[in-house]
Amino acid sequence: MRKSLVLVLLLIALAALAVSQRHRLLLWFVAEDRSPALLEAADEGPGVHWVDDYFIVQVIDPQTFAIGEPRYHQQNFNYLIAGSERALLFDAGSGYRDIRPIAEALTDRPITFVPSHFHFDHVGNEITFERLAVVDLPHLRARAEGDRLQLEWYEHLGSAEGYAAPALQVDEWLQPGGVIDLGGRELRVLFTPGHTDDSISLLDEAAGLLFSGDFLYPGPLYAFLPNSRMGDYLQGTETVLAATAEARVFGAHRDAPPGAPEQSLSDVRDLQRALEAIRAGTLDGEGLYPVTYLVNPGMQLLAEPAWLQDWGVRYPRD
Repeated sequence: MRKSLVLVLLLIALAALAVSQRHRLLLWFVAEDRSPALLEAADEGPGVHWVDDYFIVQVIDPQTFAIGEPRYHQQNFNYLIAGSERALLFDAGSGYRDIRPIAEALTDRPITFVPSHFHFDHVGNEITFERLAVVDLPHLRARAEGDRLQLEWYEHLGSAEGYAAPALQVDEWLQPGGVIDLGGRELRVLFTPGHTDDSISLLDEAAGLLFSGDFLYPGPLYAFLPNSRMGDYLQGTETVLAATAEARVFGAHRDAPPGAPEQSLSDVRDLQRALEAIRAGTLDGEGLYPVTYLVNPGMQLLAEPAWLQDWGVRYPRD
């Protein structure tokens, strides 16, 4: 009897440990294959130009370019957004190949790099930029030493592919809700957490363009990572829908060719409705971990089981 009790207590302790360390265990499992093979090149359709054997460029408008990495297993898309005085590079991939020469060939304006969030497949890792801007959030500012921000494992996750978490030297802190003036072109910084607690999107309201990073893209959206929060994701949808009535939405990944991933605000509304239904317990998911919820025919939300979901918000809207 005593041995059985000890065994039960041991199993409970192991289960509690596995739950508390679930993100590290998941990362360890994913990191078993650190060097995924490049995908085969596919037909990218009209309007898309292969720059070399890795990068493609798609012209969204004369001053806006999607720079794709269709052969990288995550099929990243990064965006060069130019004004009359300067340009902005929104995301830079993992650094598997250097995106900087591609961006510099598309504009003669000085380029500021802005990561949509700090995951390894967006910050460029060992690529250096002349100017770097980061969203100004209290938990980031509190850690920055002389505008030097050392990324932590849980917000970078680079060990999955052998990347060390970099230290970012921040030249400009972007205010959530504030405006970036590129010269004759303004981008509004929207705080759209959920995927991570530092995620932003950029809205060009005049052009009707929203660059959503990993907040929204076709395919599976991740809401089960170490600094993901379901309540934040719902708040992010509310922020976007309050900011604009209509926009073409360009995310940071696609699920299949051709070209850059383009969605609309109807997808944001679908995500909002799905989150509200998950919170109310009226939308069923599939699988054990992560649980997959159907948002619409082209998008799913991967989340933790209901008993682990966090519906709080880190920074409530005013």
